[in-house]
Amino acid sequence: MKSIYTAIAIFGMAAILGMYLLSLILRNKETSTGIAMIHGLFAATGIILLIVYCSGNNSGPLISIIIFSIAALGGLIMVYRKSTGKKIPKWLGILHGLTAVIGFTFLLYFAFC
Repeated sequence: MKSIYTAIAIFGMAAILGMYLLSLILRNKETSTGIAMIHGLFAATGIILLIVYCSGNNSGPLISIIIFSIAALGGLIMVYRKSTGKKIPKWLGILHGLTAVIGFTFLLYFAFC
């Protein structure tokens, strides 16, 4: 059960960095590639920890893994757009963040209810 709390903490750190990156997108400012990569590494680590947790338990936060994976796809699209020099749409940043918040909410519900 300890790994799920570690995943929650890591997703929390990813969320803090994500909020900073979203604030830059919403203000039409350039996002930091380094911070975006650290944000992605935290999120990927959290997903891996959840997968490891689910593999050891018959029941787990599978819905959170699915939702976080969808959010990760949105993040990869944003990284691709930035690497090709295209502007990141505000709606994509907001949708990515909202999807991650929904996944985090399901994870917290699973861990504490």
